Amino acid sequence: MGYGERNTWVGMVVGLLGLIVYIAWIGPQAGAGPVEEIDWVGPMLWTIGGAIAIAVVGGILWSIVAGMRDPEERHIEDVRDREIARLGDRVGQAFLVIGMLGALVLCAARADWFWIANALYLAFALSAIIGGIARVIVYRGGMP
Repeated sequence: MGYGERNTWVGMVVGLLGLIVYIAWIGPQAGAGPVEEIDWVGPMLWTIGGAIAIAVVGGILWSIVAGMRDPEERHIEDVRDREIARLGDRVGQAFLVIGMLGALVLCAARADWFWIANALYLAFALSAIIGGIARVIVYRGGMP
């Protein structure tokens, strides 16, 4: 497994876990009362920051282990990796655009900030997760 695919796996898994942690953190509050009273800012920022930190550390650790196991492995991206990254970005951006449009609709409807922020967070998370899935599919099956 190359450098690009390894980092794709780390980002995709950590993005999914971050979303799950955030939902588990906020979910019980959502069932307990009105969403306007939910303290979502701290949990969202901690989840995003934690996911970024874990992705960076996880990528570094996995690279160290892979380098120890196979010292001859290349640690640079080639043309194929860049093309796969572009394809994954395009797939992920579609979900980002849909989420941003949803957030604009929520703004126009004067929805509570909770709904707008969570629509944006979900858009970013889905963009990363689904873009990562697209990359892994191409890494495993080849370019279309």
